[in-house]
Amino acid sequence: MARRERVMRMSVELPLWRALAGYRVLTMLYAVVLFATAHDRFPRPWIAVAYYCVLCVWTLATLPRVANAASCTKRFLAVDLALAVTGILLTPLADAQARIADDGPTLPSIWTAGSVLAFALKGGWRWAALASTPVAVANLIERGSPARDTVHNVILVWVASIAIGYVVEVARASERTLARALEIEAATRERERLARDIHDSVLQVLAMVQRRGAVIGGEAAELGRLAGEQEVALRTLVSGGLVPVSRVSQDAAEGAVVRMVDEADEADEVDEADRSDEDGGERDRSGHVDLRSLLARWAGSRVSLAEPGAPVLLPPAVAREMAAAVGAALDNVRRHAGQDARAWILVEDEPECVFVTVRDDGPGIPEGRLAQAEGEGRLGVAQSIKGRLRDIGGTADLVSVPGQGTEVELKVPRNPKKAKAESR
Repeated sequence: MARRERVMRMSVELPLWRALAGYRVLTMLYAVVLFATAHDRFPRPWIAVAYYCVLCVWTLATLPRVANAASCTKRFLAVDLALAVTGILLTPLADAQARIADDGPTLPSIWTAGSVLAFALKGGWRWAALASTPVAVANLIERGSPARDTVHNVILVWVASIAIGYVVEVARASERTLARALEIEAATRERERLARDIHDSVLQVLAMVQRRGAVIGGEAAELGRLAGEQEVALRTLVSGGLVPVSRVSQDAAEGAVVRMVDEADEADEVDEADRSDEDGGERDRSGHVDLRSLLARWAGSRVSLAEPGAPVLLPPAVAREMAAAVGAALDNVRRHAGQDARAWILVEDEPECVFVTVRDDGPGIPEGRLAQAEGEGRLGVAQSIKGRLRDIGGTADLVSVPGQGTEVELKVPRNPKKAKAESR
């Protein structure tokens, strides 16, 4: 099946940088409008006009600088903060002292907070505390005395910037943790998929060579013994020691990046509809496969197949996994119930789900045997059946009573992607 690399980008910072860019533009306009409504009360308005020209050009020209953490360099932050502090210190030269004493706004007004927030987003709460300090000192110098309102505003900016910086650090840590969790989940799913493939092919061949070699004897017996040893080693590797393909998780400017290998999606399957299906499944015009045609191969003298009269259409990948799970269940019947055991396959096509039941007349499974087999690395039920159904958004239930046979019920929804999303 075609496979491809899927890149997932997760960034809690990117929306914050966008918000900061919008904040800088809006607060720049606010400062200009604030001055325009009271310019006649400024004894030296030309100082304010010159400062606002510089502020507007700087704010608009540096919008790309506040697009992400990589663009927001230390040099830019230093110049940006210097512009804010300069505006605060120029206020007594441009404005009347009476307005300043009456808690009038500084020239940059609340635009100054944008400079401090840029430090917080770039370096966390420590950088925010560092940037807040010169702003606090400049405000105290501009006021001339530590008035209550001035101290209140200074503390507010200090605390708010440090809190935002701390939240950013926590968000980054959570982002890395989530990326690592997705990486582990992807590695686990890949290991389970490989374990199923190995169980359905290599392990069964090795087991057959071991049995046939013991029957034939001679040099074949030695070959069978070696095959048995390799089977045990491979089962151990598959059950716990398989090293997955390397995946990358990093905290870059665009957030955490997780690269995973995905199965081809349904659209890819439809693109291949004109090719001959390797499983012999019959496709309709939408690219869906009739599950009945995939299950027909299992029917025989000792396996009865009961199916609806109309096609049971499923996406190709889902139909193949369902048929493979049925094959794994029948393989368990042959291996554990004996060659003379009979099995019945029942296909039920419901509006929301498709059910396939596999029942046999064998001796059943003793209580605790499945857990023991999984611990020994025998993954026939855990991976080849339950794992397959889980990966396509379905479920597999196994009911076995000693002496009364075993029944495996496979259920897959009509919309596997929606079902998998709801289960998460």
